[in-house]
Amino acid sequence: MEEKRNIRLILEYDGSRYHGWQRQKGAPTIQGIIEDRLQMMVQEPVTLIALGRTDAGVHALNQVCNFITESKVDPESIKRGLNSLLPDDICIKEAEHVPVDFHSRYNAKSKTYEYRILNQTLPNLFLRFYTWHIREELDLEEMGKCVSLLRGKHDFSAFRSSGSGNINPVRDMIRAELHSHEKGTVHLIFEANGFLRHMVRNIVGTIVEVGQRRRGFDQFAEIFRSKDRRMAGIKAPPQGLFLTMARY
Repeated sequence: MEEKRNIRLILEYDGSRYHGWQRQKGAPTIQGIIEDRLQMMVQEPVTLIALGRTDAGVHALNQVCNFITESKVDPESIKRGLNSLLPDDICIKEAEHVPVDFHSRYNAKSKTYEYRILNQTLPNLFLRFYTWHIREELDLEEMGKCVSLLRGKHDFSAFRSSGSGNINPVRDMIRAELHSHEKGTVHLIFEANGFLRHMVRNIVGTIVEVGQRRRGFDQFAEIFRSKDRRMAGIKAPPQGLFLTMARY
């Protein structure tokens, strides 16, 4: 029997035309596309284990995944081969051997998401798939106060969508920041030891309502304490969300 090897891939992708990460019957997904190409190379069934199962329309700058194989193909050849076979909106940045017990999701100490907002009157056609365009001027000071409230270990039930498989809603928000950039872009950065279903998009949607002066900071704090998703705001659209990094 051939010795099994564990290969880790780091990749980036534009999620605009995909139905998320996870393989789905009859729909194009990031996992499905890569697994199909990878199986052509290693000549055996392959299952990719991912750091995060991004939703439809969500992007990644540093998605981490790994797979077990008995193939002798070296990681650098896998990287070059995949990049020659994959569509232009998926790129393998790194490929390397890791210990057999390495798991992209369970071994991660934290992961970071970034949400991008375009806050200006006119749309930007070249950013429409990568930002949430909000025309009215946002109150960034009040939004920043809401972001700061999220830091630390809390129950994030108020921002968890139904259908979440996570039993424990407590997460440690290591970093929560708001940055305003030139040309009307606002970036919200969240690093935690884990995230609940749609947690970042639900947080952003509620914070934006504060920025639009539809809610106040005190209302946001009350929503957070309530642990009731029904009290929170809308779910932000997917195109502004990026999985940016992980710490192991």
